[in-house]
Amino acid sequence: MKKKSKPSSEPLKQRFGEHLLVLRGMLLRIVAAVFVCFLVVFYAFCAPLTSFILQPVTQRGIQVIATRVSESLIMQLKLSLVAGTVLSMPYIIWEIWCFVAPALYPRERRLFIPLFAGMVLLFALGVAFSYVTVFPLAINLFYEAGQGVATSMWSVEGYFNFVLSFVLPFGLMFELPVVIFLLARHGKVTAQSLSRSRRYYILGAAVVAAILTPPDVVSQILLLLPMLALYEISALIACLARPKPEKAENV
Repeated sequence: MKKKSKPSSEPLKQRFGEHLLVLRGMLLRIVAAVFVCFLVVFYAFCAPLTSFILQPVTQRGIQVIATRVSESLIMQLKLSLVAGTVLSMPYIIWEIWCFVAPALYPRERRLFIPLFAGMVLLFALGVAFSYVTVFPLAINLFYEAGQGVATSMWSVEGYFNFVLSFVLPFGLMFELPVVIFLLARHGKVTAQSLSRSRRYYILGAAVVAAILTPPDVVSQILLLLPMLALYEISALIACLARPKPEKAENV
């Protein structure tokens, strides 16, 4: 009796290898785009960007110093890299879309671009809100805490790292509505569960606002209100979003 041969795994390996090649090409193009934008920012816009980042401290009379020989250069390189990444973001989104679109159902393709655009917009709004509203309050807190104790002389690299560590979490916090929408679409959360958790969220948001802002009610409310508004918007989105149907769509 003739033995049945096992199905060959060669086609599967070939498809996997093709996907890896496509992924590698996408990553190389993204890295090249970021590098080009980094060079443009570094040689053309680094000086005005540096002045803009340092404005909250220089206008308060705080002296910004470099404690190491390469510190100013490293800060400018980091700033140019972050700005170059932001500048190349439309191209990065396009590359990601071209890579994942063939694997998506028609309904998912229709949702991908609005969701991705919404995430970018909400992240930018969170960063802008933090830098314009909350960040100056934090600078005032640290500046006033040092008054009469020591002369304020801040490290330029340490200050830039503080800016990133402060504003980036706010950008991520503004992604809450998109995250809730995706969870609600897959039936992981509902408007009822968010309503039951509201008191715990309010308590946690109040604690975060009390820690991040100076000890006055106005500053705490300025941070607490947008956090509560984001939660209520997320609850409304969870109420409107319908769980994704189990039946798969045909492409």
